[in-house]
Amino acid sequence: MFGINSHSQVLRKRTTMLMGGRFDITLVAPDSLSAEKNIDEVIAEITRIEYLISDWKPNTQISEVNRNAGIQPVKVDKEVFELTQRALHFSKITNGGFDISFAAMDRIWKFDGSMTEMPSAEAIKKSVEKVGYKNIILDSVNSTIFLKLKGMKIGFGALGEGYATDKCREMMLAKGIKAGIVNATGDMSTWGRQPNGKPWKIGITNPFHPDKLLTAVPLEKGAVTTSGSYEKFVVFDGKRYSHIINPATGYPATGLCSVTVLGPNAETANGLSTSLMVLGKTEGLKLLEKFPDYSCLMITDEGKVVKSKNFKIKKFKAKL
Repeated sequence: MFGINSHSQVLRKRTTMLMGGRFDITLVAPDSLSAEKNIDEVIAEITRIEYLISDWKPNTQISEVNRNAGIQPVKVDKEVFELTQRALHFSKITNGGFDISFAAMDRIWKFDGSMTEMPSAEAIKKSVEKVGYKNIILDSVNSTIFLKLKGMKIGFGALGEGYATDKCREMMLAKGIKAGIVNATGDMSTWGRQPNGKPWKIGITNPFHPDKLLTAVPLEKGAVTTSGSYEKFVVFDGKRYSHIINPATGYPATGLCSVTVLGPNAETANGLSTSLMVLGKTEGLKLLEKFPDYSCLMITDEGKVVKSKNFKIKKFKAKL
């Protein structure tokens, strides 16, 4: 249980569904009322961001951008523009391995057990013909986004969730809430310590036994995100294909079944964990070297643990 220190802090937790996924919000505050009120504010902030960047709610700025694909540029708030700018930077440094225009990809791969054979090479090529970050035109003077091809779409997916968790952390710190975790389905921003003075401990799932933890990471102000295919994948001819698709090729990522990235913020960590899954071990570790504040733990399809040189944790509780 959480101990109480002399400053008498209470811990409150609430779970809610937002941005199409589950958010667990944990705050440490001087009293229950203040904790609950601040959780309400976190939920309001995530909702605000969802109504700005969701690509499946029809009245958001991103939906407006998508509706005008091939027609005209759309003016967006500075916040939306800058998020798109940062996402495009990831696309450039991964040569399209990460691409927010993946939203227009045809969903030809099925991971519900209904797929009996690989899609044809032609169908795979056609599935990504509307995907391509180079066709996203940003105008920073007018704060507009233009998608050059009709039928193109952008969507932020888990990157948007990571952004939301970071924004909530900054908002709570500015209000004097000294500790908490905002967890968006495994992508989380943390700050401060538990009421008993110990750092938060974040568990990393064992991809081959998802009910068990591989290790637990102590975190104060930081972020952790995991991209994995251990829940959704298909196997053809003994090769495992993950539900994380390479937007540049239309083929699923292979080689890694889980990537966990630790670092200062969840948005960047999420961009990295997704990119590393797509790029694979060798190229992924090369990319990570450009982000010295971030470290990673990868699990290969064969169950080998690969750590970046700066990954701090030496000991693992469980064997794969």
